[in-house]
Amino acid sequence: MVTTAEPKPGTPTREPAPLRDLLLTVIAPVSFGTVYVATTLLLPPDRPLLAAAMRALPAGLLILAFTRTLPRGTWWPKTIVLATLNIGAFFPLLFFAAYRLPGGIAATLGAVQPLIVAALALPLLKTRTPRSMVMASVVVAGGVALMTTTAATAPDPIGLAAMLTAVSLMALAIVLGKKWGSPVPPLTMTGWQLTIGGLALAPLTLVVEGLPATFTAANLIGFAYVGLIGTALAYTLWFRGIQRLAPTSVSLLSTTNPLVATLAGFLFLGQALTPWQITGFTIALVALVAGQSMNRSST
Repeated sequence: MVTTAEPKPGTPTREPAPLRDLLLTVIAPVSFGTVYVATTLLLPPDRPLLAAAMRALPAGLLILAFTRTLPRGTWWPKTIVLATLNIGAFFPLLFFAAYRLPGGIAATLGAVQPLIVAALALPLLKTRTPRSMVMASVVVAGGVALMTTTAATAPDPIGLAAMLTAVSLMALAIVLGKKWGSPVPPLTMTGWQLTIGGLALAPLTLVVEGLPATFTAANLIGFAYVGLIGTALAYTLWFRGIQRLAPTSVSLLSTTNPLVATLAGFLFLGQALTPWQITGFTIALVALVAGQSMNRSST
């Protein structure tokens, strides 16, 4: 029988952030970074809504069947808002960008997310991001911008706009998730959001794109990987990190996404890296590690 969850205060941020929390949280953006290459190699071509719905709904229903818990009271509208930002709107924009951009470039735009989070945290959370974290975020953004601007071909502008919009929506979701906390464990929250977002995407997918005539074995493997590893596991760890870490710290960890996506594109898709892109990659990686180290030592 499905039960309902009683709201309770959100888990407070630990000071300083334990290394274990940082390491578990970073698994999420690392997994997100592999979604781009999986989309290119395994999923049906040019079907962003189908990819989004298949990524969200099966995983969400599986988790919901396991946790057997539904939102209650004010957590219904809050969960719908978070599900829309994190899943219902973010996933289609993400896959749209993934189909139109090299994975490294699509994920690279996520480097601006820490700056958006820092800007939103002040009015919504009444917290000021430490200057060291802002500086680290700027350097990371500069490093990944260098990776983008020195690419062999000019990025598709529509794909860029879609990815920037997706990044902004997730930034808002990070801040709201921190502001509202969570009445349930991260796995349950993941199931709620994936199910609600997937249910919103399913009819839209059928109307706009329809279903392919057949699904290949590669398609099924791709959907299983993206749904279980790149979504169910990744988002459970991501929401756990949002509950336990400072918002900008979580967002800065997300910049591992473009680093992994770039490496995956190089290893599996033969996407060449110019010397300037390698330089930008190195700058971003060093700034990411330095930013997290300064954040832990200053708390």
